Amino acid sequence: MTLKTDDGTRLWAERTGEGDPVVLCHGGPGLWDTLEDVAALLADRAAVYRWDQRGCGRSERRGPCSVAGSVADLDAVRRHFGLDSVTLLGHSWGARLALHYALAHPERVTRLVYVSGTGIGPDSAWHPEFVRNLRSAIGEGLPRWEELKSRERLTEAEEREMCVLQWAADFAGPDRERARVLAERMATPWLGVNSECHAEIVAETRTMSEHQLHVACGGLRVRSSRGRRPGHPAAGSGGLAGAGPAGRQAGDARGGGAHAVGGGSGGVRRGGRALTAGAGSEPGRVTPQPGGGPEGRPRA
Repeated sequence: MTLKTDDGTRLWAERTGEGDPVVLCHGGPGLWDTLEDVAALLADRAAVYRWDQRGCGRSERRGPCSVAGSVADLDAVRRHFGLDSVTLLGHSWGARLALHYALAHPERVTRLVYVSGTGIGPDSAWHPEFVRNLRSAIGEGLPRWEELKSRERLTEAEEREMCVLQWAADFAGPDRERARVLAERMATPWLGVNSECHAEIVAETRTMSEHQLHVACGGLRVRSSRGRRPGHPAAGSGGLAGAGPAGRQAGDARGGGAHAVGGGSGGVRRGGRALTAGAGSEPGRVTPQPGGGPEGRPRA
């Protein structure tokens, strides 16, 4: 299905399942929706809406790309499907996008599930540990990944190879062959990384005031849990989980996680709703992680 944004840009979107509406926001920036399996898990209890962000995947390759523009595009998705209010589930960069949307349109968000995002603090709080863990998890593929990452230009096949090496490292568990299979599945079909989109949004987020974000999130009640996701330090989301008056964290400190901002008929409200946030995730080079952050290339 194709819908149009306020400026006429065409976005790909899809609905599955029945029930209360849940809109998924994929990682990147610069990637496409890779949350099909998540949608399938929710299909018997919710109407799930997936979409490819502007300039990415099956959506029109058109900019400019910005945080405010992404928020406006997400609202266009909501309006297109006639949804009064929704639950937002964002992964990695998508978690950051969902948070910005909830702050801009609190009356439209019943709850927010913030999965493996990078929080609202500086990159220095989480990125060094993330890079160390990522390189360790890539294992035997590290020399090839480093070679590809260092090149000025990559062919489409090389770009895909680099992403698969990195994405496989993002899966928890000892079965690395299974992780590789899952990463290959995410990269099939290969829809290409929008490096320009990635660079524009990452540059913008790095100029945002950490203080202003803390103030904006200050009234949110945050419940957080961490799963066993080696490689993604908890520090990334710590700033978000601690921003609200009732901020608290629980779970396995070794893994990534999810934070939830809860709502109700009145939507996400400061001082009384719950926000769910998760541990930091973000890869680099314009190698978007289906989650979100740079190590050299796009996050995801």
